[in-house]
Amino acid sequence: MKNDRSKTIIFITGAFVGNNSWTNWKQYFEDKGYTVFVPAWPFKDDSPEILRNRHPDADIASLRLTQLVEHYATIAAQLTEEPILIGHSLGGLIVQLLLQKQIGVAGVAIHSVPPQGVISFEWSFIKSVFNPLGFFTSAKKTYLMSFPEWQYAFTNGMPHEEQLTSYDEYVVPESKLVLRDGLTSAAKIDFKKPHAPLLILSGSIDHIMPASLNYSNYRKYKHKGSVTDYMEFEGSNHFVLGQPTWRNEAEFTARWLEENS
Repeated sequence: MKNDRSKTIIFITGAFVGNNSWTNWKQYFEDKGYTVFVPAWPFKDDSPEILRNRHPDADIASLRLTQLVEHYATIAAQLTEEPILIGHSLGGLIVQLLLQKQIGVAGVAIHSVPPQGVISFEWSFIKSVFNPLGFFTSAKKTYLMSFPEWQYAFTNGMPHEEQLTSYDEYVVPESKLVLRDGLTSAAKIDFKKPHAPLLILSGSIDHIMPASLNYSNYRKYKHKGSVTDYMEFEGSNHFVLGQPTWRNEAEFTARWLEENS
């Protein structure tokens, strides 16, 4: 088990959005004295507007989950201090997979995509992920979430103008293969294996990654000597990083890291 105090954070971006979605959290943790890295996914190191204009993008379409895990593992290995890993959505799953590889002194999975075998039958989950998985469409083309899909899956409960602004600022084309990999052994977690401290956060109104799904993810962890914590936030949707209430989750995370990293 790792218990070294680290002041370095890697933020791991999820699917459908650019790494600019971490702007609030980056500033918050830098103000607390952390050194923060927010690397883009391969082929996504550009503005969301430019990336949308490239859709369909064959390079992004080719991305796989194992490739992303190795991408972030390589970044972590190049740092002078072993980092804290904080990921949102698919980034949360990547955090779990990296901790399993004994990379990172602590991890925070925010509204995480579940590992292989952890599933939900809630209608909001099925409705949100069916089209992006695109099983009856070509995997050689990227998937670009429509504005109505963004409204339902990410920004439900927010004013229309805020939904529209956030779509323009953050939405990017996505690899269907990466999303499908979440159903395969590439997303397998050994829940009995020792791991660095892990915090799983969820939101009560998240449609695409319901709180019940995140709670099931948390309950799967069985190693009694490892710290695994869970917290659900009332009123948080999947756009938790950019909601007006984002600071609630950020402050809770900061306190948890002080105790566990």
